[in-house]
Amino acid sequence: MKLVIAEKPSVAQAIAKVIGANERKDGYVVGNGYIVSWCVGHLVELAEPQEYDEKYQKWRKEDLPIIPDMWKYQVTSSTKSQFKILSDLMKRDDVESLVEATDAGREGELIFRLVYNQAKCEKPFERLWISSMEDEAIVDGFKNLKLGKDYDALYEAALCRERADWIVGINATRFFSTLYGQTLNVGRVMTPTLALAVEREAAIKAFRPEVFYTVLLKADGLVLASNRIASEEEAKSLVSVCKNEGRVIITKSEKTEKKEKSPALFDLTTLQREANKKLGFTAQQTLDYTQSLYEKKLVTYPRTDSRYLTDDMEVTIPGLLDKISDACDIHATDTIDTKKVVNSKKVTDHHAIIPTGNIATANLSELPSGEKEILKLIATRFAESVSSPCVFFETVVEATCGDNVFKSKGKQVIDLGWKAISKFKSEEDSDTDESCISINLNSGQEVSVFDYEIKQGKTTAPKSFTEDTLLSAMEKAGAEDIPDEAERKGLGTPATRAGIIEKLVRIGFIERKGDKKTKYLIPTEKGAALITVIPEEIQSASMTAEWEQKLLEVERRSFDSDEFMIEIDEMIKHLIESYELIPDAKVLMKPTDEAIGKCPCCDSNVIERPKGYFCSNKECNFALWKNNSFLESISKKMTKQIAEQLLSNGSVKLKDCKSKKTGKSFNCTLKMYITEDLKTQFELEFSPKNKNKEAR
Repeated sequence: MKLVIAEKPSVAQAIAKVIGANERKDGYVVGNGYIVSWCVGHLVELAEPQEYDEKYQKWRKEDLPIIPDMWKYQVTSSTKSQFKILSDLMKRDDVESLVEATDAGREGELIFRLVYNQAKCEKPFERLWISSMEDEAIVDGFKNLKLGKDYDALYEAALCRERADWIVGINATRFFSTLYGQTLNVGRVMTPTLALAVEREAAIKAFRPEVFYTVLLKADGLVLASNRIASEEEAKSLVSVCKNEGRVIITKSEKTEKKEKSPALFDLTTLQREANKKLGFTAQQTLDYTQSLYEKKLVTYPRTDSRYLTDDMEVTIPGLLDKISDACDIHATDTIDTKKVVNSKKVTDHHAIIPTGNIATANLSELPSGEKEILKLIATRFAESVSSPCVFFETVVEATCGDNVFKSKGKQVIDLGWKAISKFKSEEDSDTDESCISINLNSGQEVSVFDYEIKQGKTTAPKSFTEDTLLSAMEKAGAEDIPDEAERKGLGTPATRAGIIEKLVRIGFIERKGDKKTKYLIPTEKGAALITVIPEEIQSASMTAEWEQKLLEVERRSFDSDEFMIEIDEMIKHLIESYELIPDAKVLMKPTDEAIGKCPCCDSNVIERPKGYFCSNKECNFALWKNNSFLESISKKMTKQIAEQLLSNGSVKLKDCKSKKTGKSFNCTLKMYITEDLKTQFELEFSPKNKNKEAR
């Protein structure tokens, strides 16, 4: 008998169905020589500091740094029952070996190994490594199970990442919190990401717009523009010169056929950026929707940093295009080039995100709206990526009037190619003048000028980060300080960046501001103040990016994991020994008590704190915790917006909820009410069409 352990119940059930295990038991499924069970996320996690020594219950600067000699792990209180089921299954006499079927990546490896080690299991195990939840992929994966030891280095990298985050987070958070008298969450990746946003806002505030002028000459349907001119007087002087001349002399007139290649396939970060730009989705929403589509066998594994397919997948592309065409009414161009998207050398653990063949038989109309939109994006990009280039003529005209140079640029599309699939129009397309395309001019030719115009403009400040642009900045952060041959650059990984942004929002260091679709990520006063007191080694994007590269080298067995941890330890020790308190910083970092609504128990103000929204009346116990177990059971968080609506209306409409118990997605209304003994209770209300969709 083989024990198969998946990461989630929904994945376990999909695997069980394929391999013939269909007899349900408490916490597992059995049949056909297999027992299939599951984790529920991280069943085992690092112990809190007080588990090493009771003195760490209190936060004291003199107790730092806290660096364990022997690391301790504990089973999370909410998942003890499932851990016991797994532990008992591992000890069964009829279980001869295990199959590790957690997600095929660093975190999935960590989840399985920690459970395996905590249960003190020594039975042999194999690794199921697949990039799709399609039945065929699962069958093939079980036929080609890998040796568990082949992923020892991946586990080492996962341990390093987890322990480094613990050391930096625990020590730096306690250190700065005790120094400045309030909770200041610090993280190995989170703080450099916050620094990016703070630096961007500082640049915006420091920006002073500069006025400039451009002289436009209109000559026989051709509009020629000068370079930018600093003063209006200089622009008027140029107009006078040109009026006296009354003509320009053509010095260059070129018409060139150009081709714009189709974009590469999506990795997770580019999908998140595109979904934010086009749909207004947060990075976390996009990851959640894509993960759900993966579990429904409609797309391939989402947590990938590759934008290519393996060479052997090339033969499957035409058939998949046909299925996408039928299911989604998305059509590639008549001519396709499959070789553009295949390159095994650029695929590491997982290939790019693409739809699966199941798209042909699935009832897509039943998908929640968010998942439907993401699936359409992925399908559209797949069709675009193999389609023919966009072909256009680009015309460049240059002319002189006296000693002054004027230019005009035009673009005329001949064949939209891949751009026709989603009616794509780039910003560059709108910046060119099509009028000069039809004009035939020769070098040395004189053209009369019949009108003159002075156009005033202003330099513009950099824009605040959106989810799209912050993800891009995280991906590129520190790149200039990392060798070109480095495989991984930037802050975090595709799998972790969304969570980092969400945590910054949740703990009050960043706020989302803007209209419904375009939300800007703006640092709060508290977030900006934190960055003013955090030293360079903690907020350095280049250092953190270098650590990410070293973690990848640990995976590749080219860098020692002990050496990596020594570097982290030394950095924290140096920070605590050498840091000097910044004068007047406590005044700068004084917390503000902004009311978000009225307490339903006593009518006092409810204010935000790092862990939730609390009544300002110390005699009142009303609280809306950010880590709210009721909301977590439907895959939601107690955000500021949800808390405000609950306090204002007593209810809030929620979209794209997902039951962690059943895996089903649904929309509902969350209602809050206060019991006679002043306890806060929640319940879900469904519209008639969702009555049968139970959340819990």
